[in-house]
Amino acid sequence: MRGLLLALLLVVSLPAMAFDLGKTLGGKSLKIGKTSKTEEIRIGREIAGNLLGAAPLVMDAELQKYVNRVGLWVALQSERPDLPWRFGVIDSSDLNAFAAPGGYVLITKGLYRTLNSEAELAGVLAHEIAHVVKKHHLKLLQKQQLLDAGAGLLGEQVGKDSDSVRKLIGSGAEICARSLDKGAEYEADRMGVILAARAGYDPYGLPEVLQAIGHAGRDDGRVALLFKTHPHPDDRLAKLGEAVGDRLDGVKDGKMLRERLYKMKE
Repeated sequence: MRGLLLALLLVVSLPAMAFDLGKTLGGKSLKIGKTSKTEEIRIGREIAGNLLGAAPLVMDAELQKYVNRVGLWVALQSERPDLPWRFGVIDSSDLNAFAAPGGYVLITKGLYRTLNSEAELAGVLAHEIAHVVKKHHLKLLQKQQLLDAGAGLLGEQVGKDSDSVRKLIGSGAEICARSLDKGAEYEADRMGVILAARAGYDPYGLPEVLQAIGHAGRDDGRVALLFKTHPHPDDRLAKLGEAVGDRLDGVKDGKMLRERLYKMKE
């Protein structure tokens, strides 16, 4: 297992399609480092709040506690364990999951109902955790010139009031659902497998979810947004297979934990 994780760590270090942060906004260079953790968390809280305004949390306290326990354990295996991680299941029949800067991760009720094990849940959450760790959405906001981090405008606005931040980020659902670079999605898949394995789960959890979603027809309304904003699951599986190869063959100590998956109330 130790050799597997080392191999996977080498895989995830391969360069993905990079964002061009050398571009300027009003003559000022955009630098990710200029956005503080406090600012990042504030942005994520606003985005998640807007998204929850459109699709509230499922009214099942035990479900929410369970998903937070699994998500936090996986997040603690990442390079950003100090973020105030928050996880939730939202009341939507779509098959999807969302991440927002600062440690906010949401999975839809529709996707949760398709899961067959805790390892699959961990894999889905690990993919979204990877987006946060790599600051994919924050980079997207900056790249699309929604945040002038280099000019310090973000810090000034965050310190004043929420209305200014809302104007900068727009709709939470729009930001979460906006298409990321394909390279970012593939990177999150690779890193998701690593994080799940680090947490003691069978690394095939995420691939099994992707395989199940890939069987949905393109005319299935539940996957319309997912297919619009992500590479097709078949393409993601192919890329993941190319990166991992046969390194996962024979892995026996990762747990699927089917019996521990929380059964949702009807």
